[in-house]
Amino acid sequence: MEKKTYNVAVVGASGAVGEELFRVLDEVSFPVGSILPLASARSVGEEVECQGKSYKIEELTEDVFQGKEIDIAFFSAGGSISEKYAQYAVDAGAVVIDNTSHFRMDTDVPLVVPEVNPEDIEWWEERGIIANPNCSTIQMVQLLKPLHDLYGITRVDVSTYQAVSGAGKEGMEELVRQMQDFFAFKLSESECKAFTHQIALNVIPHIDVPQENGYTKEEMKMVNETAKIMGTEFPLSATCVRVPVLRSHSEAITIHFTEGVHVDVEKSREVLDAFENVTVIDDMSKNEYPMPIISTDTDETYVGRIRKDIYADNILHIWGVADQVRVGAATNAVRIAQKWIKLKENA
Repeated sequence: MEKKTYNVAVVGASGAVGEELFRVLDEVSFPVGSILPLASARSVGEEVECQGKSYKIEELTEDVFQGKEIDIAFFSAGGSISEKYAQYAVDAGAVVIDNTSHFRMDTDVPLVVPEVNPEDIEWWEERGIIANPNCSTIQMVQLLKPLHDLYGITRVDVSTYQAVSGAGKEGMEELVRQMQDFFAFKLSESECKAFTHQIALNVIPHIDVPQENGYTKEEMKMVNETAKIMGTEFPLSATCVRVPVLRSHSEAITIHFTEGVHVDVEKSREVLDAFENVTVIDDMSKNEYPMPIISTDTDETYVGRIRKDIYADNILHIWGVADQVRVGAATNAVRIAQKWIKLKENA
């Protein structure tokens, strides 16, 4: 029997995540029938490649989905674009997998990390939309889930070290430009557009809009999204920091477990390493631990520096790293689509 294929639209086809989506679709041999790459008018006519074929970018409009028989529409062009155009894709018969923050906390839209809560995909039909979580949230919950199942989490504190690609192409270009200016002895003249301050040779403890409670919007995304994905209400506090790394986010995570639990570090390593798409790298004697240069351009979430707290038996400290353009966006979206296809075909 001939394998069923699916017609795919990619909104934001010329952006960093859009470009990565085409790579991931190719690498996993996704059952693509045809591809409709969409972007703003200034990108119309540019070509993208996927699975050995070239496709010309078309302009995203209100009626572009009509008559195209699109099955899956990936949106990764910003929340305002998803707000305006996602419903047109749904009305034309597509399931929308949205990479922006716009729909994440809607109670009738599933927020999915396939390794953690694949069962939530089952209620996609309520809105025709499945939300892709924040990149920092995705890699964190992949590490929290197996440990929560093992010991029961009661609190999490996380500090993130987020790459400039989290701010898109503009963020990467700004870091490269500022480093070039540094070596040309003119860093003081370099402009700051993508970030609030100079990012070269600096760290900025400020990602997204400040909130009234003293946290930023990025930090509150991690708090709220984790509760929705994991179906739990344990306290979580986040401090999100931008660092001068091109790609891959790192996170230092402190996890409190149920009172009376005696954490076994080796058992913790075992359940983490056995979890889908998680790889343990944890040998300090050999200087082996996760780093952005290891995770970049991969689809794994890496974890190391796994150690019990020196004062409390029920606290564990870990260090996680993942490529946030792939694991934190494109790859997670494609994995959602793969689970959705399996759900449809088994119905």
